[in-house]
Amino acid sequence: MKALRFIGNELKLEEVAVPAVAGEALVRVIRSGICNTDVEIVRGYNGFSGTIGHEFVGVVEECADAPELVGKRVVGEINAGCGVCEQCVKVDSRHCPHRTVLGIDRRDGAHAEYLTLPARNLFVVPDNVSDDQAIFTEPLAAAYGILEQVTLDDKMRVAVIGDGKLGLLCAMSLAPQNKNISIIGKHKEKIAVAEAHHVKGILLEDVDEAMHRTFDVVIESSGSDAGFETALDLLKPRGKMVLKSTFNGRACIEMWRIVVDEITVVGSRCGRFAPALELLAQGNIRVESMISAEYPLEKGVEAMRKATEKGVLKVVLKM
Repeated sequence: MKALRFIGNELKLEEVAVPAVAGEALVRVIRSGICNTDVEIVRGYNGFSGTIGHEFVGVVEECADAPELVGKRVVGEINAGCGVCEQCVKVDSRHCPHRTVLGIDRRDGAHAEYLTLPARNLFVVPDNVSDDQAIFTEPLAAAYGILEQVTLDDKMRVAVIGDGKLGLLCAMSLAPQNKNISIIGKHKEKIAVAEAHHVKGILLEDVDEAMHRTFDVVIESSGSDAGFETALDLLKPRGKMVLKSTFNGRACIEMWRIVVDEITVVGSRCGRFAPALELLAQGNIRVESMISAEYPLEKGVEAMRKATEKGVLKVVLKM
């Protein structure tokens, strides 16, 4: 099969054997989505080597553990746990100390014609959710997963910093939970995607001192030092900063500001797939508008370059 692989600091399309993992389902990938994490891996994040990609929709070809899934269209949670540790017993492999992560940590990923995952990681896609919508399940779950750690109500002022894919999904998915959500970014055309979901758009250049110390929760999804600084500027004393970005490098933060204002900093990574699929099935979040380009897998290297261009949101690979 064909697979887009990052090996020896080189990204290239390769012919490799179709995977066969005992006890796991074989999934034929239909489409996959390029994520910022894929870009960061090629820049050195996490030291990963292998087939990249973790956002996908596919069809189950083989599954001895759950034969009822064969022929079903599925998406898959990316953390594959050991199945026996305390976290896995709680049915939450996201923090299994022995987990592998699809296309990120010791497990070949989704930018390929086939992949394998444990049957327990797979979720059947509702019939009214298209393939192009389904590839957003993983990032939408990550965005909506904020609610596992932070409680929002309509009295709170919430800001999302960053108008990239993840920032937009954070704002769009949380808008039904809070009527006072703003998104702050540099690009009018990107901000407009969130504004169509009843989110207030603010250009970064328009953020002034009058907005400082006025927000209860700030979600930082830009992954930049400037984003951290803006978050600290906007937060009220004893506010909450939610960090969503994974990127290769170190951030420079004025830690004293967190201490003086007693800011709570919360890391938020992966979310649950079932609520994300429900959001997509309800049709209230129009994720297709975020697709900027589609490429065949054979042009995967070119597609990765496209994903780094200014103004580009989601780039999709079609198998």
